[in-house]
Amino acid sequence: MDFPRALRERRTRRHLSQLDLALRAGTTQRHLSFIESGRSVPGRNMVVRLAESLELPLRECNELLIAAGYAPAYPESRLDDPVLAPVRTAIDHVLRGHLPYPALVAGRGGELIAANGAFDLLTEGAADELVGVGANVYRLALHPDGLAPRILNFGEWARHVLARLGHLPELRSELAGYVPELEAGGGALGFAVPLRLRSSCGELRLMTTVTSFATAVDVTLAELKLEAFLPGDERTAEALKEFSSQSHQKCQVG
Repeated sequence: MDFPRALRERRTRRHLSQLDLALRAGTTQRHLSFIESGRSVPGRNMVVRLAESLELPLRECNELLIAAGYAPAYPESRLDDPVLAPVRTAIDHVLRGHLPYPALVAGRGGELIAANGAFDLLTEGAADELVGVGANVYRLALHPDGLAPRILNFGEWARHVLARLGHLPELRSELAGYVPELEAGGGALGFAVPLRLRSSCGELRLMTTVTSFATAVDVTLAELKLEAFLPGDERTAEALKEFSSQSHQKCQVG
């Protein structure tokens, strides 16, 4: 895709006018109009400013630079690269610190990077190929051989998961085939979508938070997502503490 078209598509996707983006990037609407029409070729710094003004993910910033004929600005390291050793240590620390509650770290495509021992309670009974480092956590959540048979509010939870997969259309299409239609008039979901899961410790009611490394300047690091599960009631909190006390909790970092 040529740069003018790539820029225009990203601007319109964010519902910004040329004037809005020009003001954010510190330029004029006329100059931006010339850039989007191909009449003006932006310098590297201008491309970076436009990408930052659009609040693009680092991967898309690189894609915009490449479309403009420049080298990427942000590296994309392998997670096992020595430069990211402090990151792996931090991930291990965060996962252990969240015990006795489940937590995991996944990559851009949903591949499991790491999980703490409490996550084992959520995955019990799932097919081996859906579990473990490298397996896809979204597929694990919705596949009939994964968590799906034990999720008591599967329809609602599935919609919540699918809403996060806009950047993965093929996976979203696959997983949508596992999701039934929600009953009409189901009412509001409230302030958060809970996960109600049958387990060997009884029914678990869980809420989740998803966080990222907001100040990352490496594409791999920026795309990591930490999903932490929190008990939605006292019964769940006690069940997770009991499971923790009976297990040797270990974090498995790939």
